[in-house]
Amino acid sequence: MNKKLQTIKYVIFDFCTASIAWSMFFIFRKIFIETEKFGYNIPIEFNTKYYLGLIFISAFWLIAYYITGYYKDIYRKSRLKELGQTFFISLIGVTIIFFFLILDDEIASYKNYYLSYSSLFLIHFIITYIPRLLITTRTNHRIHRCEIGFNTLVIGSSQKAVDLYTEIESQKRSTGNKFIGFINVHNKEKYLLEEYIEHIGDVTKTDDIIDKMNVEEVIIAIESSEHDKLRSIITLLEEKDVLIKVIPDMYDILTGSVKMSTIYGAALIHISHALMPLWQTHLKRIIDVIGSVFGFVVLSPLFIFLIIGVKMSSKGQVFYTHERIGKYGKPFAIFKFRSMYIGSEKDGPALSSRNDTRITKFGRFMRKSRLDELPQFYNVLIGDMSLVGPRPERQFFIDQIVKQAPHFTHLHKVRPGITSWGQVKFGYAENVEEMIQRLKYDIIYIENMSLYVDIKILIYTIKIIFKGQGI
Repeated sequence: MNKKLQTIKYVIFDFCTASIAWSMFFIFRKIFIETEKFGYNIPIEFNTKYYLGLIFISAFWLIAYYITGYYKDIYRKSRLKELGQTFFISLIGVTIIFFFLILDDEIASYKNYYLSYSSLFLIHFIITYIPRLLITTRTNHRIHRCEIGFNTLVIGSSQKAVDLYTEIESQKRSTGNKFIGFINVHNKEKYLLEEYIEHIGDVTKTDDIIDKMNVEEVIIAIESSEHDKLRSIITLLEEKDVLIKVIPDMYDILTGSVKMSTIYGAALIHISHALMPLWQTHLKRIIDVIGSVFGFVVLSPLFIFLIIGVKMSSKGQVFYTHERIGKYGKPFAIFKFRSMYIGSEKDGPALSSRNDTRITKFGRFMRKSRLDELPQFYNVLIGDMSLVGPRPERQFFIDQIVKQAPHFTHLHKVRPGITSWGQVKFGYAENVEEMIQRLKYDIIYIENMSLYVDIKILIYTIKIIFKGQGI
């Protein structure tokens, strides 16, 4: 199973169908709309204007599909939902194209506007949906025949887990669950589920098992007596890029928590990772990329000045890099302009303070205006970070923080950022206690994530930069 290849397949077909649809509409306008306007047959010429439209219109559609989340969960698509999604996006996209590109066309009658709009919509929708339907149908059939499967881990070991396993395995059509084993919550001499699938550890090993066995889906099938562990289990799983499902009780069913997504699947509650609407999540990523490229280009003279300043301030390399922990707990290398003397952490990781003698004079200037963080535009560009998000920390300090504040791991639900609400409200932390104080602001940010909040944080960050209040 290759998710990237499957995504590329959809992208290529979407680009091709968008190009074909626009070409057909271009010809339609020449034959019907312009001919009626001028009273004679208009020759079909594929000029520069046509080719520019072909490139930009096709790119517009791909961006629209990405923002609305069409390329997410590429192997878990519903054909009926895909039909509605394609119809809705086509309607919105054609409306935008109509008002920006078609409304100023020369026409014989206002009725031609209706004809142009409906023709473009029908051509684009039909040509786009047919290849999608074929790809999705073939993929779903492969899942039903167990040719494609999702590595699935069961948390639980008693009767509920057994009942769930037998229900899923006895279905006429496979749901794609490829059970790799189960882990127990409470230790026992014997587990009912081990008669069916392998016992691969207990709940304390969940983190390592998910990483080592490439788990894509986790089903929590615990008994009522084990529900005291449910919150901690979900908290742990939310740090991982896995699909989380829970066996519901009757209360969950009656209150509408159980949403039916497939006719053949078991009744399960899907625990969503989503903290923002999907379109905002993807638009945030697009803003990150555009903002990073813009930052590199516009601030290139400033980059040159800072490189010279760092080089002249003390001996050593211009850039400083070390490992920090990002989304889903994955480590990455963060880049900064070096603001300290070489060998400042020879005795181990240490947080900086307001009057830290390890900081160079030029480094102090950069920290006050937070210019030392500018190389992190590269981290944003490659997807390790975002412009706005909780500041990433080193594992050394995370291990200390979680002893006092276990909820710190909630920050790993999102990409870390160059700036954050905690950074704006609290500033740099000089010790673990201050990190914990700053934590509450980042938790509140995560629970209220939106593009509006991001924009406000960016505005306040720019004010801090110009006022030099970074330290």
